Amino acid sequence: MSIFGKKDKQKLDPAVQAQAVRQQEQQEVSAAFQKGITALRDFIAPSSLKFDNSYFQLGTRIARTFYVYGYPRQIFTGWLSSMVNLDEVMDLSIYIYPVESQVVLENLRKKVTQLEAGIQIDSEKGKVRDPGKQAAIQDAEEMRDKLQVGEERFFRFGLYFTVYTSSQEELEFVTHKIESILGQQLVYSKAATSQQEQGFNSTVPQFIDQLQIRRNMNTGAISTSFPFTSANLSQDNGILYGINMHNSGLVIFDRFSLENGNSVVFAKSGAGKSFAVKLEALRSLMFGTEIIIIDPENEYQRMAEAVGGAYVRLSLNSSTRINPFDLPKVVDTEEADNALRSNLITLHGLLRLMMGGAQTQLLGNQAAMVPALNPAEEADLDAALIETYAKAGITNDPLTHTGSPPTIADLYDTLLHMGSNGPQLAQRLRKYTTGTFAGIFSQQSNIDINNPFVVFNVRDLEDELRPVAMYIVLNYIWNKTKTDKKRRILVVDEAWQLMKYEDSANFLFSVAKRARKYNLGLTTISQDVEDFMGSRMGRAIVANASMQLLLKQATSAVDVLTEVFKLTSEEKKRLSQFPIGQGLFFAGQNHVHIQVAASPTETGLITTNPEQVKEMSAKGEIALPATPAEQSQGNIDLGQRTAPGV
Repeated sequence: MSIFGKKDKQKLDPAVQAQAVRQQEQQEVSAAFQKGITALRDFIAPSSLKFDNSYFQLGTRIARTFYVYGYPRQIFTGWLSSMVNLDEVMDLSIYIYPVESQVVLENLRKKVTQLEAGIQIDSEKGKVRDPGKQAAIQDAEEMRDKLQVGEERFFRFGLYFTVYTSSQEELEFVTHKIESILGQQLVYSKAATSQQEQGFNSTVPQFIDQLQIRRNMNTGAISTSFPFTSANLSQDNGILYGINMHNSGLVIFDRFSLENGNSVVFAKSGAGKSFAVKLEALRSLMFGTEIIIIDPENEYQRMAEAVGGAYVRLSLNSSTRINPFDLPKVVDTEEADNALRSNLITLHGLLRLMMGGAQTQLLGNQAAMVPALNPAEEADLDAALIETYAKAGITNDPLTHTGSPPTIADLYDTLLHMGSNGPQLAQRLRKYTTGTFAGIFSQQSNIDINNPFVVFNVRDLEDELRPVAMYIVLNYIWNKTKTDKKRRILVVDEAWQLMKYEDSANFLFSVAKRARKYNLGLTTISQDVEDFMGSRMGRAIVANASMQLLLKQATSAVDVLTEVFKLTSEEKKRLSQFPIGQGLFFAGQNHVHIQVAASPTETGLITTNPEQVKEMSAKGEIALPATPAEQSQGNIDLGQRTAPGV
């Protein structure tokens, strides 16, 4: 049988025909099934798309595409940043087409010939010299020289952008604003009339230039159009502080790269200031920076326990002791010679604070600040301090500084046996030696912190004793810093408690001013902005901080901060409206709008939100802080109790 006969027989075979029918039915079912599947384009496609003469409608949004057609003779770096930073929804596309240099050189040669011929004809006709032609020849000749030696290249440049608004009125307003911004720089744009569809296709990210409206530009001119010149605070080294809300970039910064490593953080209660500082401390710790924190509200215990840090609880019931008469063990000869003198000055401020600090009294018909000690009492106190150190065998000679230092109890005894004002001053110190506040600061120090993360908790101290404790702890930390110049960050939370007293404010300012020399960065946190900025020392501390973070503020504090930080009207308006975790981040001369961002793990370690803490403890994700009874059992308390059910 011939092959044609076989084929005819197969065509007539019912089994073959049935198989063919089944395959066709399967293909039809498969095609119908594919039509019912939701693809990615179905998710991103708008509900409708309607093009008009000068605008188009994309779903519920009204949009318009523009092209730039005119540029000035000279254009400067960053001219496009005003568009990038504009607070409007916008798509912007830049098309750059390289052109062969030889072709450009030939065209420039012809152009120069035409211009020179035109100038000569005008001269022969007695016409006035045309400056425009002279400038064009000069630019063309300069470009020819640079192209010839390969210093520049030539390109065709196209710039299009599409703005999206909610209504026709808003579209006209934004159009006028954009044209004004560009017009101030002699850059002119037009709406793509009757070409809105082509303009839309040219600005979506698919690299299709359907408008093809281009301008000749050399390398230098195109480089000024680099779009990523918006407010930026990002370095190769440093830690992540948050997200730059201007351009969605990352704020990665090393505070020690500035003139000094000091920082101030201002915000109202609940705005996220402690969260931001704890996040910075946690990330800095990973890069080898030591962290020391003065914690007045027990907010840092959980984080200290998580990183294996030391948690020092100061209270009248605790066995922790810090002696303010301790001297730093410095190696530097000059520092060693001045160690005693420097500590005496610090002790003068501390003792004035202990004896009541400067007080406001009515003198005549006016209120005036009256010092805690008059000049005679100051002189007697100074003599008593020197004598107290001398009795312990400590003089200005650095070789004597290794001996056991005296205590406040020794000073009390010296004053008691002095003439003049000594006994009276001793009576004012009695509560710190044998009275209510005895023990905590009147004995030899029994702590020697050797840990990269240390928290001093002063929450359980009485309100009257807390500023004194913060002052003494600061001095202890300062002496340790001078002994070992490692990179450290010192966090003073609720610093307004120190700023209430002039002596403690002066000491904090002294630390801020000298911290850079000892590789220390001071972070000052306060929610009482008006009181802090209202003091002379408070303003000085801010002036000596190269980094500032301003989160959401109370309305009454906005005007104060606007004056100090020279904020714009827009920044002033936002300062009282920022959501939690957003604010203004200043570093040197630059500042950006920042969103503090943390990972879920970091959030679990540092959050103080009661609802979040309760939820995480119930799930067993975190441990509850130790009770006061458990904390009082040791000098450095690292105890914790497990959440129920864990």
